[in-house]
Amino acid sequence: MPWAVLVLWVAVLALAAMPFAGKLGDVQQDRAVDYLPDGADSTQVARIQDSLPGGEATEVVLVYQRAAGLTGADRAAAQRQVTEIASAHELTGGAPKGVASKDGTTLMVPVASNEPGTDEEAKSAFVEDIREKAGGGDGLSVEVGGPGALQADMGEVFESIDGTLMIATALVVTVLLILTYRSPFLWLIPLIGVAAAALSSRALVYGLVQGFDLTVTSQGAGIMTVLVFGAGTDYALLIVARYREELRRIERPYDAMRAALRGCGPAVLASSGTVAAGLLCLLAADLNSSSGLGPVGAVGVVCALAAMMTLLPAVLVLLGRRVFWPLIPAYGSQPKARRSLFAVMGSSAGRRPVAILVSGGVLLGALALGAFNLPGNLSQEDSFTSKPESVAAMETLAEAYPERSSQPITVLAPTGRADEALATARSTEGVVGAEPGRNGDGWTEIAVFANDAPETAGERSTIERLRAELDDNGAYVGGPSAQQIDLEDTNARDRAIVIPLVLAAILLILVALLRSLVAPLLLVVAVVAVWGAVTGLGGLLFEPVFGFAGVDPSMALLSFVFLVALGVDYGIFLMHRMREEALSGAEPRTAALTALRTTGGVIASAGIVLAATFMVLMTLPLVMLRELGFLIAVGVLLDTFLVRTYLVTSAAMLLRRKVWWPGPLSRAPRPDGEPHREPRVPEPAGRGK
Repeated sequence: MPWAVLVLWVAVLALAAMPFAGKLGDVQQDRAVDYLPDGADSTQVARIQDSLPGGEATEVVLVYQRAAGLTGADRAAAQRQVTEIASAHELTGGAPKGVASKDGTTLMVPVASNEPGTDEEAKSAFVEDIREKAGGGDGLSVEVGGPGALQADMGEVFESIDGTLMIATALVVTVLLILTYRSPFLWLIPLIGVAAAALSSRALVYGLVQGFDLTVTSQGAGIMTVLVFGAGTDYALLIVARYREELRRIERPYDAMRAALRGCGPAVLASSGTVAAGLLCLLAADLNSSSGLGPVGAVGVVCALAAMMTLLPAVLVLLGRRVFWPLIPAYGSQPKARRSLFAVMGSSAGRRPVAILVSGGVLLGALALGAFNLPGNLSQEDSFTSKPESVAAMETLAEAYPERSSQPITVLAPTGRADEALATARSTEGVVGAEPGRNGDGWTEIAVFANDAPETAGERSTIERLRAELDDNGAYVGGPSAQQIDLEDTNARDRAIVIPLVLAAILLILVALLRSLVAPLLLVVAVVAVWGAVTGLGGLLFEPVFGFAGVDPSMALLSFVFLVALGVDYGIFLMHRMREEALSGAEPRTAALTALRTTGGVIASAGIVLAATFMVLMTLPLVMLRELGFLIAVGVLLDTFLVRTYLVTSAAMLLRRKVWWPGPLSRAPRPDGEPHREPRVPEPAGRGK
């Protein structure tokens, strides 16, 4: 049987996973529309623009500046460069004309082209060519900004995500496994399983894209990689720890593995089920990037589960006890008796459960108050950890042209009512100008310039007034700033829908596993408290310490889904073992202490591994991913070493049998002294090695 499993995995990897895993990068989509709400006005604008003559436009702005004032030679050089660009590319609206700032230090030249279409590589090449042709020197600075340049800079970051994450995460997991197992061989087995899961998940997601037109962003694919490595290693740690334990009781490795999987299998299945179910709840989100992340992340978790429940056990059984060298668990031996850290923690929780529960709750509540200090929503310009050229150009424009926005608001009106929409836009408060653009497919594009800088409160009010005034015209208002407004509104809607779904799904799985209502509620309350505390910690650190200018609008939802789903994992490991001990007749206090003593070490190792894998996100140059990595990593550590170890254990001791209400374990033992047991499958009896 182990040989058959191994051969099957080799066949799957060779024939399907390896040929198609590398193709996932070719179908990842990172256009603005792929990160927008599906039904928002700004999304409709982006889609309609694709159908206009020439398709989607790539808009950039050339910014020429000399601090002492532009000279005639500067303007002549700018004109030569713009002429060269116009002769090399098909620009919309003819040769672009520059707009000088009032102080004469800056010249802004808007350039737009439909030539690249929707091809992201062509857009990046277009922007790069403009940057090569537009050069300064001798005191004249030239920067290329605008939506097209910003998207190109973002795309350059996304291109590096997959490879960087895969290598960094693999290195982190390797180091932690070596430190955990202290064996020259054992660490390699879980790593092989995780690598097989990572390849399989990428190939499977590629198949879903081809078969169901699933939207996969680079951000989603990167998070899936972290999930596979983190969750897969966690499952491996639990299975290997239980297998080592069973090898001391059972002679044959095959039978020991069967007993190990029967013992911890339900917990691993429930653990992966909570994560997958929580992620699939994201399908209810209107935000394209969030709804696409749901199935992508769920595929990663399921592949990690499949590899760790089949490939890992098969390889371990085939290698036998010697894989644990030099710490080989001999049949009939007992582990060295020593008072572990978690036994000490459990004893302290048992002596003062009320004090620990109250003080822990106060600490989490105090940390949660930091959420009031969270910075505002993250703007596109603040999304990078280091300032790219596109952001520097937009900052230069904001200083040089304080009287107008350098970034147009896009209005798309039905062609028959375009003149009416144009007049309405020009008369709207906060608008300093509006010009008609392309026509096609029954729509007319109008570029509207606001009096206020992009993504400010003033421009937001102008966009809201435009939408109210143009609503009767059947027009849509979009553009980068409108997209940010729609992102904020949609994320608020998604939170109201997805968060209750996640809680309901996880509760159902926990009730089915633990045959109780109280224990699942205890675990869910604990992880929600962790999410609140770590969100508050973000408020205390993001802006004052890390210098992040804002929080991505999707952060609250994504951090909740990941922290709640992943955090419940460790509660499942602990509570499932506690339930096993209770089924064996142990008193509630003894069951809780034994569960903590036997699972504390593996839960701690799993928590450190998971936190470290998400910490890898903090090495990437995007603020959103750094924030997400920080929140999940710190949340997992807080859950592992405080909430799971002290608070849940203390609560279980205080509730005693009531923690299993209304199941049979909640009732006192029968008069004959026997506990209320559930049927258990007898252990395998096999002999010989």
